[in-house]
Amino acid sequence: MQITTPDIGVDKATVAEILVKVGDTIAVDDSIVLLESDKASVEVPSTSAGVVKSILVSLGDDVAEGAVLVELEAQGQAVPKPAAEAAKAEAPKAEVQAAAPVAAQAAPVAAAASQVIDVQVPDIGVEKALVAEILVAVGDEIDVDQSIVVVESDKATVEVPSTISGTVTAIEISVGDNVKEGVVILKVKTAGSATAPTAAPVPAEVAQAAPEAATAEVAAPVAIAAGKVDIAVPDLGVDKAAVAEILVAVGDKVEKDQSIIVVESDKATVEVPSTATGVITAIHVTLGQNVSEGIALVTIEAMGQAAPVAAAPAPVQAPAKAEAPKAATAPAQAPAPSADKLTKEQNAANSKVYAGPAVRKLARELGVILAEVKASGPHARLMKEDLFAYVKTRLTAPAPAAAPVAAAVAAGLPKLPSFDAFGGVEEKALTRLQQVSIPQLSLNNYIPQVTQFDLADITELEAWRNDLKGNFKKQGVSLTIMAFIIKAVAHLLKEEREFAGHLADDGKSVLLRNEIHMGIAVATPDGLTVPVLRNPDQKSIKQIAVELGELGQKARDKKLSPKDLQGANFTISSLGAIGGTAFTPLVNWPQVAILGISPATMQPVWNGQGFDPKLMLPLSLSYDHRVINGADAARFTNKLTKLLKDIRTLLI
Repeated sequence: MQITTPDIGVDKATVAEILVKVGDTIAVDDSIVLLESDKASVEVPSTSAGVVKSILVSLGDDVAEGAVLVELEAQGQAVPKPAAEAAKAEAPKAEVQAAAPVAAQAAPVAAAASQVIDVQVPDIGVEKALVAEILVAVGDEIDVDQSIVVVESDKATVEVPSTISGTVTAIEISVGDNVKEGVVILKVKTAGSATAPTAAPVPAEVAQAAPEAATAEVAAPVAIAAGKVDIAVPDLGVDKAAVAEILVAVGDKVEKDQSIIVVESDKATVEVPSTATGVITAIHVTLGQNVSEGIALVTIEAMGQAAPVAAAPAPVQAPAKAEAPKAATAPAQAPAPSADKLTKEQNAANSKVYAGPAVRKLARELGVILAEVKASGPHARLMKEDLFAYVKTRLTAPAPAAAPVAAAVAAGLPKLPSFDAFGGVEEKALTRLQQVSIPQLSLNNYIPQVTQFDLADITELEAWRNDLKGNFKKQGVSLTIMAFIIKAVAHLLKEEREFAGHLADDGKSVLLRNEIHMGIAVATPDGLTVPVLRNPDQKSIKQIAVELGELGQKARDKKLSPKDLQGANFTISSLGAIGGTAFTPLVNWPQVAILGISPATMQPVWNGQGFDPKLMLPLSLSYDHRVINGADAARFTNKLTKLLKDIRTLLI
């Protein structure tokens, strides 16, 4: 069986990562390949379970819809019947269909008959657990993954989800019962498949109306193409996705292929492009709304096209056909029941961890914070086995004394008072980037932070930069003072390794990193983001300047990949030419130090006999006092000022 590239909304995408290898056993929806385009990064899930026989793409390959990615030896495939047996089986069917059409119509009904299925206790990591609560009753309609029972051991509480959807016909357990894996919890009557129409013969009236209805259908697309066009959700490869951002407003003129909506799912963040050029006349979705394939997002009045062609008079049945899509759309927009047991803050924290969509979904269902789980996969990728091991450990071992960080953050401040008596308020929503940054920034409440200030004389450095920047500009490279600062800091971090380390979880040691990966704060219209510059200690000033410009542009264009934001062990934040004299940057956990740069100013500096005009650069070094002492911080900034005053010392 071959797994091919689905419709990912673009003509082609690049293979950024291959997540499986030959011989791996994978399940349905396990991610197999990570594809990247200029609009999104998408993990392609497997559509079948089996063993990987061969991988037919390589890193860096460009693939389009339908391209074969991997070949599986599928599990559970039915063995085909011999041709003779198949012929015998088909012969009676043909005779029955010819002799008795009514009986043939009844066959689908029989096939669609519902059945009663037992829902059992899954593997919960312990030999037995106590039924603490039953969340459903006989007669309830339940969905797949809906929680049905709460079981407790002496170590933890777990909600057991249903594995099927249907109607509860019997509850086989009671509150207080001890249960173990395999014990029947419920009996569920599943809904049958779609029943065949009872009136198979086509009425004469319908047959006569068919040509007229067909005429109406042909005329409709002409009218739509020439006037208003609905832009719908394309095939995203998932059942539903949330509207994360609306990039246009009513009245805006848009071009074909211009991004109009950003939608997010467990698998990817995707920008939906317009399929026509025109003016936005209506927006049919709101932020946070769950949408699925075919749902109308916006309506565009197409430009530069002929006037709408009047449709031929339609029979009475035609309006009913026009109303059908609306009726079908309404239920699709209704929010489906969710098994998500995490808060928004915890989900935001989970989004920073390297894991596949199937693992993220499982984490939400189990209420697991991914940052607490030790990863065993390649490149520190979390696997399903890691989650199962974590849950079993939680069920069999004492729970940690410390409460989850996200919960503590949420409970840190009281609710706001009412301002109605003082003129009221106007609510302005934070950008999505600001919202997901709140849990990370709140972690700073747990860091005993101190800031060390200093001034660096960069008079000669700035003069040298001005001499160089003309040639750099001819090569299309913007040479800023930041490139020199990054190079000097990277050189210093090789000597002062604690400043690029991490405090161990037990608080008894410092983890010293073997490489330097520097976060560079970039201001964007949506807020502050921190892409990572890799191994600046191994690069020239020119290489750093080039990569700095590329990262900044990707941040402003919202094209940073998750890998661009991961792995930093020191951060630099600069106010640039914005203004100010000094500030206290916040340490970005799990890092232990951050350097703030304020705008340089000309100042009089005493030389022993008089004052010389010098270009002085303010430095603000914030650090985790549990790891770094004040004397260490003062020594660090003092060394840095000397490096910046005479950059030639980097060569010594």
